[in-house]
Amino acid sequence: MTSYRPARVGELIQAELATLLTRGLKDPRLEMSTVSYVDVTPDLRHARVYISRLGSEAEQDAMLQGFQRAAGFIRGQLGRRLKLRYIPQLTFELDTGIAYGVRISSMLNKLMATSATEESDAEVTDA
Repeated sequence: MTSYRPARVGELIQAELATLLTRGLKDPRLEMSTVSYVDVTPDLRHARVYISRLGSEAEQDAMLQGFQRAAGFIRGQLGRRLKLRYIPQLTFELDTGIAYGVRISSMLNKLMATSATEESDAEVTDA
């Protein structure tokens, strides 16, 4: 039997983290970051939080360090806001999926632009 509780708890944590990012956390390293997904273990004791931010690798590393440093504060805030028996231990990881998608989109746009110029060059030579 599959339990949907870890997924629901993950969604609750994600929503509360989004609120904390906009209102509760003052660290400038965490600005412009997004919580893309929260994966909670079946026993609800551990949560892996995937965060992303567009920018340089140094900015992303600084953001990750900021989240790791604020993990205790964030967990305490979640404890006050969520009605759970246990607040999961939080582990923050960089989500590279968004950056990967942006890179693929850029490559496709470049490929389409190259294809369009080749087609227009072929039409000019045929005329």
